[in-house]
Amino acid sequence: MKKILLVPDSFKGTMSSAEICSIMEEAIKTHYPGAEIISIPVADGGEGSVDAFLGALGGEKKIVSVQGPFGRKMESFFGILKNGTAVIEMAACAGLPLAGNEKNPSITTTYGAGELIKAALDSGCSRVIMGIGGSATNDGGCGVAAALGVKFFDKAGEAFVPTGGTLHKIERIDKSGLDGRLKNTELITMCDIDNPLYGETGAAYIYGPQKGADPEMVKFLDAGLRHLAEVVKREFSAGNEVYADIAESAGAGAAGGMGYGMRVFLGSSVQMGIEAVLDTVNFDELVKGADCVFSGEGKIDIQSLRGKVVMGIAKRTKQAKVPLIAIVGAIDDGIEAIYDTGVSAIFCINRRAEDFANLGPCAKSNLALAMRNIMGLLKTLN
Repeated sequence: MKKILLVPDSFKGTMSSAEICSIMEEAIKTHYPGAEIISIPVADGGEGSVDAFLGALGGEKKIVSVQGPFGRKMESFFGILKNGTAVIEMAACAGLPLAGNEKNPSITTTYGAGELIKAALDSGCSRVIMGIGGSATNDGGCGVAAALGVKFFDKAGEAFVPTGGTLHKIERIDKSGLDGRLKNTELITMCDIDNPLYGETGAAYIYGPQKGADPEMVKFLDAGLRHLAEVVKREFSAGNEVYADIAESAGAGAAGGMGYGMRVFLGSSVQMGIEAVLDTVNFDELVKGADCVFSGEGKIDIQSLRGKVVMGIAKRTKQAKVPLIAIVGAIDDGIEAIYDTGVSAIFCINRRAEDFANLGPCAKSNLALAMRNIMGLLKTLN
């Protein structure tokens, strides 16, 4: 083998995608020391996304001061890749870990994420990728919009920055002050969930409890998101249903409605995380001439068939007619259809049946052994 691509997702709780790439590369070089190995650590839009992109493409991390989840100033960051693309993870200023013991999605804000976009524009970036995983917020993206010039008014005509608990106070929205540079900026939101903005499968009901909302608050937050969508529709739909459709579309409920706000206020497109990664690293060109691609994730299951990392890569390797091997921590039942998508083989790294708590400490050594066995087999067959 002369050329191999490594594009794994992280194994949540055990190994980062960068660590997996390193272990895979070491095993491959044992049997093919002269092979060209291209590592592409996968980012899912949550914590660690900036580092994953920088690790794959190179660039620099910018440190800036922005508002945190409770509006207090904090030190945050974003990345600028060598190709000039800015990569932002909202978790760096509005992430759930930043809320600590104060978890309360009725008062948290995405304002800092808007400040990070503004900092990227100030740095001359005309392409921005926003990862929206791991949020502590439920403000429908109003905070990020406010930081970039959108104004929200209450019944008294007073401007304010809405949070999850004050969305019901929005009476009018004025987008005329939106940062003009966004018109010439390609803005991409990475989103891997398909929840709508509101309702029993929406942002508040599904994700509110983990952010600190009790049942009563969940209902209140959901009502606020419904109200936001009604105001947006009234203010901007101009007789058509497009804004109503966005509220009900897949991913609108991501990050407490950030998926919705990024679209209706900033005009962002929304992509599955793996699609954004593959486009940014120019995967379709990199895969040309490759003998094999290795990917993987913690578990292959029914969810994998809905567009997670392995599936996203499989669509492209199938088109390029390059074999794809998935290395995983667990294989669930009912995944036979994945072989029709372009996955050539799936291997589980675990050597014995044990609880996850016991398998975690062995994950790296198990992965290394599995890779050495696979590469040994491939070399024998060649």
